[in-house]
Amino acid sequence: MNDFKSQVREGIPAYLPEPKPWDPSVNHAPRRRDLLTTEEKKLALRNALRYFPVSLHGVLAPEFAAELRERGRIYMYRYRPDYEMKARPVDDYPHRSQQAAAIMLMITNNLDPAVAQHPHELITYGGNGAVFQNWAQYRLTMKYLSEMTDEQTLVVYSGHPLGLFPSHREAPRVVVTNGMVIPNYSSQDDWERFNALGVSQYGQMTAGSYMYIGPQGIVHGTTITLLNAARRAEPVAPGERKSRLFISSGLGGMSGAQPKAGNIAGVVSVTAEVNPKAIKTRHSQGWVDEVHEDLAELVSRVRKTCIEGEVVSLAYHGNIVDLWERFADEGLWADLGSDQTSLHNPWSGGYYPAGISFEEANIMMADEPDRFREMVKASLRRQVDAINRHTAHGTYFFDYGNAFLLESSRAGADIGNGRGGFRYPSYVEDIMGPLCFDYGFGPFRWVCCSGNPEDLEKSDAIAAATLERLMKESPEDIRQQMSDNIHWIHEAGRNRLVVGSQARILYADAAGRMKIAGAFNEAIAAGHISGPIVIGRDHHDVSGTDSPFRETSNIYDGSRFTADMAVHNVIGDAFRGATWVSVHNGGGVGWGEVINGGFGMVLDGSSEADRRIRSMLLWDVNNGIARRSWARNSGAIAAITREMERTPGLVVTMPEEADENLINEIFRQ
Repeated sequence: MNDFKSQVREGIPAYLPEPKPWDPSVNHAPRRRDLLTTEEKKLALRNALRYFPVSLHGVLAPEFAAELRERGRIYMYRYRPDYEMKARPVDDYPHRSQQAAAIMLMITNNLDPAVAQHPHELITYGGNGAVFQNWAQYRLTMKYLSEMTDEQTLVVYSGHPLGLFPSHREAPRVVVTNGMVIPNYSSQDDWERFNALGVSQYGQMTAGSYMYIGPQGIVHGTTITLLNAARRAEPVAPGERKSRLFISSGLGGMSGAQPKAGNIAGVVSVTAEVNPKAIKTRHSQGWVDEVHEDLAELVSRVRKTCIEGEVVSLAYHGNIVDLWERFADEGLWADLGSDQTSLHNPWSGGYYPAGISFEEANIMMADEPDRFREMVKASLRRQVDAINRHTAHGTYFFDYGNAFLLESSRAGADIGNGRGGFRYPSYVEDIMGPLCFDYGFGPFRWVCCSGNPEDLEKSDAIAAATLERLMKESPEDIRQQMSDNIHWIHEAGRNRLVVGSQARILYADAAGRMKIAGAFNEAIAAGHISGPIVIGRDHHDVSGTDSPFRETSNIYDGSRFTADMAVHNVIGDAFRGATWVSVHNGGGVGWGEVINGGFGMVLDGSSEADRRIRSMLLWDVNNGIARRSWARNSGAIAAITREMERTPGLVVTMPEEADENLINEIFRQ
């Protein structure tokens, strides 16, 4: 069983694999909190052992119990495969269904050490965004995918492959759920407990849905955000500095996109990160230009670069609180500011407090969780105080969807606006919502399953040509978005964005996505592109996510705390042609704070694929535009009106505007 295909087909081996030595060079997940009672620990062990023959339990039981005690979870490290974990050309995977092979490609890319944040713990990004809970689930899922036909559907419950069920060719090959718990049991402690028991997981967004494409997956959105933030904000030192200064934190799975986006947007970016392995990864991949550890030296470097008009990305190996405070003390005010620590996961490695080392924090969060929690809260209060000093001098600060404002408010920081809200906007409120989501623009993405860089280059050219044709007929209200996106795709190859699979992200609206996907399918049919293409998107999109402090934060009719849109989106995608679908509790801003979903679709050059493109993508985007239109968002009203004019059979309920004077008069009476 030494070759890759045989090992995949094998699934969970009947024999006992050799134990895997601990690799200190790998970025491991921190030890999780011990929340289980003794009886619950017994249950967690029973749950883990049910994947294996009883004859092996005598060896595995004490080993898994040790993992639970020492790591806080049972990852089953012994069962980590011996083969190299990476995205391979689609035909390298053993399969009876090409669609299933494409899904295997996407799974192995999510766990590639060059891509994943904590690869040995099966965590792709965000500190806890898991593909599977343990290696038995991975092995069994890959085995099922290698065996299934296009007349079956694999059902996956929070990483656990429930089994293969008879279906039909038009049904999804895989249906995934992550973290779908009863609402009253959706607190942070509930997640820790259920995950330790092995019965649920936090799939983030594209981790548990197999659609992550490395930091490129967020860099386009971050670039759009920075470009438009700079357009709306006045420079803090217009006569002194030629370059804008952007300060943020995080160089992990998603946040690692910030330096690259800063370079593309033409600013000087300074990004703080406490984890040396994360810094090393991003620096070696060319995603950050320089690494600094001395704040005095960093201050001098930033002053010089801003004055001279240089564009450069600088990593600060240290705590973001110290960075904000030192720059304020020096009078070095940021033009733009944000934060991308994983504050959806504040008590388990998502945020590291100032005043203690990275190593000390990892020990404290497991051994002294109450003390750690108080240090995090104190650190957030300090960070907000320092940010407030900057904004008093003109800094435009925005929450980048990581629950920074929410958790800072819960920590007692001076973050409120006196009217029940926050003093700073979410980037969706100010930028992404009104400029992109309301018009249907979102993070469309694709992966060339051949693994051939030439196919990606050809797909870039096809996408660029398609958008340029659409641009000629675009109305004025979306021309800036179209222009930004065309510039992005023309520069994508030169910006060296690929980490892992041959993938690309491109913000596009419904018409753009449908036309680009259709052109891809034609190119595959003609042999111009040598293999299938998987299309998908981030859940962070027009319709895919109900998240009141992020994706739906610019919906003001009171419905931003409802989740009908995201649930409907997954259901609609499933029966309109998606190859796989997923729906998650949690993602971005945290467990219990959001419902989100996504899809993947395999394009193989067939007429069936062409029909699925037209049916599914129309719904996947316009569901969200229709909801935003009903919330009276003017951009969405314009976008859905245009869509109804060009799409026979589309009829959307439109809102009537109430007279504010009439309403106010009634309540005066």
